[in-house]
Amino acid sequence: MLNDDGGFLTLVNGDSRIRFHAIWLRDNAWDAATRSADNGQRLIAVRDIPQKTTISAARLIRETLSVTFAPEDKTVDYDVAWLLQNAYDRKENISTGWTKSGVETWDSGLMTRIPVADFETVSTDPFELKNWLGQIARFGFGKLLNGPVEDLALMQVVDLFGYVRETNYGRHFEVRTEVNPTNLAYTGLGLQAHTDNPYRDPVPTIQVLYCLESSAAGGENMVVDGFRAAECLRAENEDWFNVLARYCAHFEYSGSDGVILQSRRPMIELAPDGELIGLRFNNRSTAALKDVPFDDLETYYAAYRRLGEIIDDPAMEVSFRLEPGESFLVDNRRVLHARKGYSGAGKRWFQGCYADMDSLHSKLAVLETEQLVATQ
Repeated sequence: MLNDDGGFLTLVNGDSRIRFHAIWLRDNAWDAATRSADNGQRLIAVRDIPQKTTISAARLIRETLSVTFAPEDKTVDYDVAWLLQNAYDRKENISTGWTKSGVETWDSGLMTRIPVADFETVSTDPFELKNWLGQIARFGFGKLLNGPVEDLALMQVVDLFGYVRETNYGRHFEVRTEVNPTNLAYTGLGLQAHTDNPYRDPVPTIQVLYCLESSAAGGENMVVDGFRAAECLRAENEDWFNVLARYCAHFEYSGSDGVILQSRRPMIELAPDGELIGLRFNNRSTAALKDVPFDDLETYYAAYRRLGEIIDDPAMEVSFRLEPGESFLVDNRRVLHARKGYSGAGKRWFQGCYADMDSLHSKLAVLETEQLVATQ
């Protein structure tokens, strides 16, 4: 159904009436002159579309919508399912701090269904790899069992989905007890749940930790869903949630020669439309707050304290012990990780590295597409 001037059309889908502008439809045409058949990228810019583009005719034939544009007199066919999947004419999310479809926040109740897979299985079975990566996308972390107990085996974990992000720590870092360490992670002290490297911009979005030796008592790993913690804070006091999202914190690291890393980002990071997209929380690396106005500083610290209390609540944590050949991966924008203290007796040797979620999402999308095609 066209409106009077052809500026948009309305697609009736059951009880729903979904509108699409002419300019949006023309920009999203999938004909050979507009999109590359090889990679789907646009071959034209918006400036190449006539400014007064309208719809002169539209016809629905089963699952295909055929649209003719003026003044080009160009007809383009659209898959109705694709249009519905990408429809933008919908009720806006009015609650700040919403999470996108497919994300499931959690607390300690997830202990009974930790996302876990077998290393050999996901290395050889694309279906099982898809399932494991899908759980990481959903919950923000995943565990692997029965991997090789050998130096740099963690690189094989990253090879399952993407690439290592090299930092000043190198392509990987060692986590052992050290004398006069440059980082508290290298001591036997327990660590508060935190996100890694908040002083980087952009922050590494994946961290992998791989166990090679674990004979010391204690040292259990813990993970906390930062998105759930933010939701709890918002439910308790929306002003506290908003103040941590509104003002930037400062983070800094300068523990190595020749390295001074600094960033300025909110502890709770939102997209412009209010989507919750990240959390930066690391008491060890938080520098002096310089961007919170005097009148809001006490409120900010009250919110900061309460967020930390929520994160530290045992009801929020999922804990597990890693044995040699086991590893876990966290979405470092979302899931905080921690370690309980361990004794000096025995040995504890982990290796860690960073990677990025865009590669994981890419691999997951490829596997989903391949398996969808295989079932058709």
